[in-house]
Amino acid sequence: MDPLERVAAVAVETEAWVVGRPGPVADGPLRRVRRAVPVPEPGELLVEVDVCGVCRTDLHLAEGDLAPHRQDCTPGHEAVGRVLAWGPGVEDFAVGDRVGVAWLAGTCGHCRHCLAGQENLCADSRYTGWDRDGGFAHHLLARADYVYPLPPDGRDAAELAPLLCAGIIGYRALERAQLPRGGRLGLYGFGASAHLTAQLAQARGATVHVLTRSEQARRLALDLGAASAKGAYDVPPEPLDAAILFAPVGDLVPVALAALDRGGTLAVAGIHLSDIPPLNYAQHLFQERTLRSVTANTRADGRAYLAETAGLAPRVHSVVYPFPAADRALADLAADRVTGVAVLDLRT
Repeated sequence: MDPLERVAAVAVETEAWVVGRPGPVADGPLRRVRRAVPVPEPGELLVEVDVCGVCRTDLHLAEGDLAPHRQDCTPGHEAVGRVLAWGPGVEDFAVGDRVGVAWLAGTCGHCRHCLAGQENLCADSRYTGWDRDGGFAHHLLARADYVYPLPPDGRDAAELAPLLCAGIIGYRALERAQLPRGGRLGLYGFGASAHLTAQLAQARGATVHVLTRSEQARRLALDLGAASAKGAYDVPPEPLDAAILFAPVGDLVPVALAALDRGGTLAVAGIHLSDIPPLNYAQHLFQERTLRSVTANTRADGRAYLAETAGLAPRVHSVVYPFPAADRALADLAADRVTGVAVLDLRT
């Protein structure tokens, strides 16, 4: 059966959310539409989405902090679903296989960065929910070589979906932070990614200190085993060997750098950050403190993280929204009403 026949056997139309005109969530930048079920091209899978995480990057796209790469793009890059069909050249997949579709959607494969194992730095990289339609839809297309095969049984899709971005980007940020074994880690902001990263770091033997403005998030941090939880601009109870900035607030960069011990590293995890105020060399960077950015992730990061967490089974603190409430999920995220991670459930 060719791709057209397989798609025709599934459905003719599908439903999706798209970013119409970017702007404040109160102005309704998301629109709910009906469109034809997409047909997979060579090398692509057609996936029926069960669950999709709601990431702050989706909010940045909807509100225009990230300039849209295409008109009426469907957000969502933490999608868990089932394979329905595939285009020519795809092997090793069968109808019904459970897969994860994440942020990195494609790279050139032949530039110096790709050849060096740094595909996240590829100048021709493409992203789910930004360059390609994402998981705020009942059906999506993804390059087969960029999806993650997932176990058919075990954890519910609502617990797996956040691992595909919040988890993977937290993993890369932790690697970039160069935390020594048994070290002291500070997490600035404690949302979707941070609450998963805290558990990973603790499983590796780290002492974790959380600094965030939300009292509810601080309670969650302590419940997950953090050694302390204070306000975002407070001083941690001990110098930090490493820190990760998850909050998209540039004002916190000098705060976090000042909290580092000698030789410490601050990794900035977000794709968007407000302006950083001037730094004082002696206070913020001297004594070999390091400031590093985090740019997306490689597929190797994703595979390594999913393998490491297979035995860890991190607690995913989620707020589940039905598919018709995607706009409300973004509004709640914008207003800091989500503790943990927001998830769209398309199965209901």
